[in-house]
Amino acid sequence: MPDRKRTDLDWEDVRYFVALARHRTLSATARALHVNHATVARRIASLEALLGHPLFDRRARGYALTAEGKALVNHANALNEAALSILRRLDAGTELSGRVRLAAGRVLAERFLIDRLRAFHERYPAIDLEVIGGSRIVSLAKREADIALRYGSPKDSELVARRVARLTFGLYASPDYRDKLKAGEPPVFIGFDENSEFVAEAQWLERHFGDHRFSFRTSSQTTQAAAARAGYGIALLPKYVVESHEPGLVGVVPGENLPERDGWLIIRRDLTKVPRVRAVTDYLVELFQRERRLLAS
Repeated sequence: MPDRKRTDLDWEDVRYFVALARHRTLSATARALHVNHATVARRIASLEALLGHPLFDRRARGYALTAEGKALVNHANALNEAALSILRRLDAGTELSGRVRLAAGRVLAERFLIDRLRAFHERYPAIDLEVIGGSRIVSLAKREADIALRYGSPKDSELVARRVARLTFGLYASPDYRDKLKAGEPPVFIGFDENSEFVAEAQWLERHFGDHRFSFRTSSQTTQAAAARAGYGIALLPKYVVESHEPGLVGVVPGENLPERDGWLIIRRDLTKVPRVRAVTDYLVELFQRERRLLAS
């Protein structure tokens, strides 16, 4: 049988077309959509195959719309906005029930939030929380989460941000290792791996102790705390982690200008009045206010 021409339009292909028309290069589009170059190219090729003609001229300085692409771009923008509007209406339920996705760093999620969200679950038993932990930046604009807890405020005008916490850090080691320091042993440190050079704490350690030996490196502050407890050396840790979960660690080397980070609660503007999402944000603001002494001890 002869092949049939595709007639099904994939909204994701349209979304990628709109993004490439705006950003003009595969690399910029891939960064904006948090995907790789190949995904962008594949989506554009899929839409061009469906329509039967090229939408872009591939040039040395980037992608330029063809005549067919220029004729399509306004319709594609309208389709993209209509699809997003439908998704926003799905979010705008009136019940205190359903799923709310909260993005937070792994340490904050595991060592602070989870235990303290139990009271929220008891207060709102019909709201299901999905906590997305890890080092990857989750995109609220792409609807990968509803709420995010981050260091630093966003520049995107479609996001609403509120500073909810000040987090302080200290240098910690095991009691046995502290005794070795008192006996004159030179300090050895526990640090971040090379893939974590963008982390502010990693940069602080490099500035202040970059000429010292680092006996253990890992991207995980939970693992760094375990390494300090095992006697590998000195770790830079959030004070709330030590106060709440690491009673076996003690403060050492009281360095000057220890790091402090502001914690921000961030939400998409179109979700601020959704009852289930508002319930989570109100609870988090209340929680951080109640625990401010622990976080900035």
